[in-house]
Amino acid sequence: MDFAIYRSHDATSLAAEVAAGRVSADTLLDLALGRLADVQPTLNPVCRLMEGQARAQLARGIGKGPLAGVPFLIKDATQDYAGLPTSNGSRGFAAGPPAAGHAHIVRRFLDAGLVIFGKTSTPELALKGVTDPVVFGRTRNPWDPARTPGGSSGGAAAAIAAGVVPMASGNDGGGSIRIPAACCGLVGLKPSRGRISVGPGVGEVWFGASSDGVLSRSVRDTALAMDLLCGPEPGDPVALPAPATPFVEQMQAPLRRLHIAWCADSPIGEPVHDEARLAVERTVARLHELGHTVEPAAPDIDGRALARSYLHIYFGQVPAVLRRVVQQGGREADFEPLTRLIAALGRATSAERLTLELERWNDYARALARLHARYDLYLTPTLASPPVLHGTGDPPPLQIAAFGALRASGLIGLLARRGWLDGIVNQIATDSLRHVPFTQLANLSGTPAISLPLHWTRDGLPLGVHFVARPGEDALLLQLAAELEVAQPWFDRVPL
Repeated sequence: MDFAIYRSHDATSLAAEVAAGRVSADTLLDLALGRLADVQPTLNPVCRLMEGQARAQLARGIGKGPLAGVPFLIKDATQDYAGLPTSNGSRGFAAGPPAAGHAHIVRRFLDAGLVIFGKTSTPELALKGVTDPVVFGRTRNPWDPARTPGGSSGGAAAAIAAGVVPMASGNDGGGSIRIPAACCGLVGLKPSRGRISVGPGVGEVWFGASSDGVLSRSVRDTALAMDLLCGPEPGDPVALPAPATPFVEQMQAPLRRLHIAWCADSPIGEPVHDEARLAVERTVARLHELGHTVEPAAPDIDGRALARSYLHIYFGQVPAVLRRVVQQGGREADFEPLTRLIAALGRATSAERLTLELERWNDYARALARLHARYDLYLTPTLASPPVLHGTGDPPPLQIAAFGALRASGLIGLLARRGWLDGIVNQIATDSLRHVPFTQLANLSGTPAISLPLHWTRDGLPLGVHFVARPGEDALLLQLAAELEVAQPWFDRVPL
């Protein structure tokens, strides 16, 4: 098997080739490593190579799992691999203690026979919709290296789009699977809250907003991954049972005609690029052709308020993360300036304010539920623009320097408590979500959502469209995705 043939397979079919004896797992690993060596200098998708672990795994035998022998990459954020540190895209963690054991999701990947040979890059603490960690450097988009592959699972998306692997793991706390999928022409499903365990090192990530999953090139690979990963683990605070009928089977079942709401306006009132609107409009037309009813409608939600509520996740989580690192002997100075600014703002946020913002999640979930009482799905762009150029949206250096001086002076807490920094907080919320305002609603409401590669711009850049379903209706998203994959195939559309 050569690289061209390797790239023509998804994970499901590669596993079938291995099971039939037509190719060996060693050959597949060699192909994946060879492709990574070709693209790593330009794209930089992998932050930790694990060839030794992969070779040892093959020496022990690949077993009979449904994806036995398929090369695979895990995200270097929360997905612990025993014996290795989990960097979370940060110098503060990169040299930290090795994980004592595998995360549940990593163990399930290994039990399925996937051959894990590396960790993919993520922005520091997975806080951004781009992948630019200082400690490892920027990750670039295979469709145009001058542009971002998205984030925070940007390394995974770049590796898949470049042909290193057909599928890789990610996690999604505000769009971190769906945003890079949209940037790189992939399928990206954020599962329902409680569908996949994030333990055992943590019970919930980001107050339950984050879900683990995969990015892939085919719907059946995503469905198979859901079957392998779903189901509770002891101690999970929220747990959905595995479905009685596997997702792979449900995906192939006949799909009833759906009633779908659509909206292409930014919920935070910022401009939406013409290509993003066109992506939705063409998808609406395709859905009509397939017999679905599609109407303009949107949930009654204050999008700017939701953006502030979302930002308060960071205010609650980042200071706690930095404190844990310092308690373990690390240094707060090892974190990036923007991360330290967020930590300072978080420390100045009262428990009362954080609680009020978390309580608002219920309002957003109920508003979305009222829309879902009338419509099966909610359709939007995944992104408000095509994949952005590197550096777009970065705070100006002078602003970062001013924030640093303010933080060092100790005045930032006083100013924040008196409300004098509210304008800055609102601006951070707007700036961070200007290009990615559509995905956070599903995280705060716990609903499943998927980005599908249904549009390419005039410049040849991928731009996904986004569907949100009711809680627990992950299978409905996979059914519609499978129908659209047949009606408008994307698998063979890859960057050179």
